[in-house]
Amino acid sequence: MRRAVLTLLPLLVLGTPGSPAAGTAPATAAAGWTWPVDGPRIVERPFLAPATPYAAGHRGADLAAASAGVEVRAATSGIVHFAGVVVDRPVITVRTGQVLATVEPVTPVVAAGERVEAGQVIGTLEPGHCARPCVHLGVRLAGEYVSPLLYLGGLQRAVLLPLDLPAAQTRGWGRAQARGCAVRYTEARRSALTCV
Repeated sequence: MRRAVLTLLPLLVLGTPGSPAAGTAPATAAAGWTWPVDGPRIVERPFLAPATPYAAGHRGADLAAASAGVEVRAATSGIVHFAGVVVDRPVITVRTGQVLATVEPVTPVVAAGERVEAGQVIGTLEPGHCARPCVHLGVRLAGEYVSPLLYLGGLQRAVLLPLDLPAAQTRGWGRAQARGCAVRYTEARRSALTCV
């Protein structure tokens, strides 16, 4: 009986096998938010919260872009908090309440203190952050980094898969799911692919 329940559980949680590819995200964003670049909604590298505030992690999401030089838009409405260079990279941060949304490497066409609306062009994408053109979007909520996909859409529900499913039952699932991994996030702080 327990084995039967474990065999059916993934189908109940996932629906049918063949969920969207791990690197794609739904085009629907939260109210007041928009993707910062036009084109397909592809996450090149997802948010990976560090174990501690100063540990390694990826404090944002790298979103695919068609090419360097494309227009980058404000992900949300607010006030330009910062527009300039940090170390060797052009950065733009927009503040709305306790949320800071930062894009890089983006040469600004706005200045600190300006009001911007979601979807308004705020800069031009520069090359160099990813192997392929991408914009890095980081979001901080009350000083803590959170996954931008909480606002842009794209975080899938947490799914635990049994390790003993026959290969035929996992056909069509993402590679990570098929090898016994689970997509999880804890509160608004963690989004990671975790293998068991």
